[in-house]
Order: sequence, then structure tokens, then C-alpha cells
Amino acid sequence: MIDQLPVRAPGYVRPTPVRRTSESHNRVAIQLSRDPQIWSLKKAESDAAKKKPKTSAAQIRVQKDLTELELPSTMTTHFPDPTDLLNFTLTINPDEGMYKDGSFVFNFVINLNYPHEPPKVKCTQKIYHPNVDIEGNVCLNILREDWKPVLNLNAVIVGLQYLFLEPNADDPLNKEAANDLMHDRVTFEHNVWLSMNGRSVRGISYDMVTTKRF
Repeated sequence: MIDQLPVRAPGYVRPTPVRRTSESHNRVAIQLSRDPQIWSLKKAESDAAKKKPKTSAAQIRVQKDLTELELPSTMTTHFPDPTDLLNFTLTINPDEGMYKDGSFVFNFVINLNYPHEPPKVKCTQKIYHPNVDIEGNVCLNILREDWKPVLNLNAVIVGLQYLFLEPNADDPLNKEAANDLMHDRVTFEHNVWLSMNGRSVRGISYDMVTTKRF
């Protein structure tokens, strides 16, 4: 017995298989791109890429400077924001000289022109010193006219440390302190002791910075 083929109805046309073309793929892609959720995800990725901070030349140089630092036990650095290398503090604890047993904190602010411009350095305390005024401004030649791009943070830190070992009366910001240092060293040393213990010198009250308690 021979199987018979199914009978087609009059006018029957066999359907042609649908082939996906590049045009249909494009239509699908357009539809997906218009999907609100997918669009918001792509926008979030784009915004995140734009917000990602670029590492500046100043940051690269500061990172190099900090890597090369070899601070003695009398100095420490602190970064309030570990991701921000351009703003930090330096604490100096002299172990000799007239400022021995003091703890002096300096704030460093480095702009994006570093090393073509020096860092801005200020003492955060009111101290009695020929080269530091009562507002914390520091008189150090390499922070001004003697700054050169080849200098680094280590040079600045060493310079600050030296100010406490050998105060410079020839280039003062606190002229009264410089005058005492030049003409009456005994009085100067006494005033340093008073100021470090939070006492007043010539009517000006200074911050207690001594780490030694009696």
C-alpha cells in the first residue's frame, strides 16, 4: 500500500523561511537601546567613567616624593584622606635644641602646578619662633624665591626641621622673637619655654605644644 501525500488546498502557498538579516539585527539593537533599564545602566557606566579622577602630573610627582621619603623618628606625616596625596600634615618633634620636647604640626597644601610651584606650608599652632608668625606663616627660602622644580618634599621637610635646630634671626617673620634671639639669647630661650607651655609672651598667648609634663 502506497502512502498518499497530503492534499493541499487550492491556492496554498508554502511559507518562505524568515532569515534574519543585518537589518533585523539592527532593529533588535535599537529596541534594546530604547529599553529604559538598559539605557539607565549604560548612562550610569558612562557617568562613572567621566567621574573617575585622572591622575595629574602633580599627583604622580608627589607620590614619587613620598615614596623616597625616609623620615626620622622625630617626624611623622598624616593624610586625613588617604586618597588625597596633595593635602597632609607633618608633625615635628625636636629631640634637641631650644624647641626640644615640642610637637609642631604643619599643614601641606600642594596645587596642581607642583613641582613648578612650591607647596603651601603653614603651622597649625600659634608658636613663638623668629621664622613663623602668629598666623602660622613660615619663612623658609625654598618655599619662596629659592624654590626650583628639582626640589622635592624632602627638601622642604628638612628645611622645616632645621628651623627648630637653628632659628634664623636674619630673615624673620616674628621680628620681636628675632630681636631677642640676636641680642638676648637667655631671654629668647625663656620665652620659647613659656610659649611652648601655653604661656604669654609680651601679651600674646601661645598654644601649648610641649610633650613634657611636669
